[in-house]
Amino acid sequence: MSKQLKYFLLLHLLPPIIYAVISFIRITSRISHVNKEAAHEIWDRGENAIVCFWHGRLLMMPFANKRGKGKVLISRHRDGEFIARVMKYFGLGSIRGSYRKEGNVSSLREIISDLKNGFDVAITPDGPKGPRYVVKNGIIELARLTGKAIIPITYSASKKKLFIPGIIS
Repeated sequence: MSKQLKYFLLLHLLPPIIYAVISFIRITSRISHVNKEAAHEIWDRGENAIVCFWHGRLLMMPFANKRGKGKVLISRHRDGEFIARVMKYFGLGSIRGSYRKEGNVSSLREIISDLKNGFDVAITPDGPKGPRYVVKNGIIELARLTGKAIIPITYSASKKKLFIPGIIS
């Protein structure tokens, strides 16, 4: 299979399938978003925020966006394009780039602009390259520059019983 065909499938066929799989996992799991009250408190005041979660906790995060006006910071790498396309199915926009790498001033400007225009911006403060669970200074600097609150959130998941015992034999 050619690289072009693989890339076409990755960008056009796979995103709706991944969306369906993640939605199925959500339906068949008991999900509890941790610290969602802090986000709802800010949203109830009509404000927006910088939402952050660990990079390894991405899977169910699109479901935490109840407000419907959010964007996710996603790498400019080819894998990032795939993730951005999956996020579209969840009704989330994307900001392509990085908030901490030199040469990505346009990303920082876009993040600041989106925050000023009322979007929540989701960022993984430990980033894809890690180290895991270590907050980089970029998110702190972003909050300082914009005056927006940082809301750390996560989720837990467990099996959900789909059928009531005794009804289906």
